[in-house]
Amino acid sequence: MTEPFARSARSTVGIEWELMLADGETGDLVPRAPEVLDALGEDAALERYTITQELLTNTIELTSGIGDTVAAAVDDIGDAIAAVRTATEPRGIELLCAGSHPFAQWYDQEVTDKTRYHSLIERTQWWGRNMMIWGIHVHVGVEDVTKVFPIINALTVYLPHLQALSASSPFWAGERTGYASNRALVFQQLPTAGLPWPLPDWAAFERYLDDMIATGVMEDATEVRWDIRPAPRWGTIEVRACDGMSTLPELAAVAAFVQVMVEHFSRLLDDGVELSGIQPWFVRENKWRAARYGLDARVIVDRDGTQVPVRDHLAATLDEVAGIAVELKCAREFAGLERILAGGASYARQLLVAEAADGDLRAVVHHLIREFRAGPTLRDHLAAVSGGG
Repeated sequence: MTEPFARSARSTVGIEWELMLADGETGDLVPRAPEVLDALGEDAALERYTITQELLTNTIELTSGIGDTVAAAVDDIGDAIAAVRTATEPRGIELLCAGSHPFAQWYDQEVTDKTRYHSLIERTQWWGRNMMIWGIHVHVGVEDVTKVFPIINALTVYLPHLQALSASSPFWAGERTGYASNRALVFQQLPTAGLPWPLPDWAAFERYLDDMIATGVMEDATEVRWDIRPAPRWGTIEVRACDGMSTLPELAAVAAFVQVMVEHFSRLLDDGVELSGIQPWFVRENKWRAARYGLDARVIVDRDGTQVPVRDHLAATLDEVAGIAVELKCAREFAGLERILAGGASYARQLLVAEAADGDLRAVVHHLIREFRAGPTLRDHLAAVSGGG
């Protein structure tokens, strides 16, 4: 088959952010996405952003317009949040985001009444019902289809960096998992999810689609759910590996990192450089290490098997590409990566809150709600927990 790749301006940015809806008092997830969207009505139809339902009725997804800069895309997301709050606040519904809800159970959740979702659950059964996961998707425009798979393959070296920065799912169904990102390992249980196949070019991707469609695995390219995938309809590379970011500044930082790295590899291709990746078995091992240890992971960074702390490799990478961030006008957002490295990712903050609250995971949910409103506020929240607030 021929799968056209849409024309897209180089290194433009789009962001998708999946958010939980929770009861403001109890922290329980609430199945009120249809009600929220009905309340918003058609007011959002003329905006750059969109607000839609997802697999579960406890979730909404905010999608930015196409931005020349990360700031433009993040502004769209901020506008969408403000609009959503006009519907949620009068109803006592709070917004929050993490890769997983600390104590929710799958059997208490409702599936959105759409054929595609019912088909997914029918096929995947228990694993499908357990997809109580929230993430972000960052799209970056690629102007030449011949660049798509070389860039995707090069980006797989940095998948553990993205997972570690975003890791926010240390709890699952009321249990501490021992993982920084339990979501990463849950999501890959779906048949077409997980790591991208190391395909050499677009023609190989079209052959892959032929095989998968002919055997009934999927209906079209939209059902490819890789951690990094091409988005042919938009002419973008879409990075989907990240847990849901708990705050807007952290979302902006990770989006900036993705944009800068795609542009970095695009420039190398322009200069005639052959992009290098690492062996698929190293990519798989790195994914597990980042899911398990987060920012404390040691990752494999080259074909020789060199292993370094992900913090160190990330810091060196940020120094290397900082100039591109300036040129793309995302230096302010890019600087947020240093703050995550210094202050810790969401999973670490959640664990500290749980410890301070003697294991009370409702305190973790309220921490996430406060963070979503105000940005990382761990010190204030720990003080409130310690004081019984």
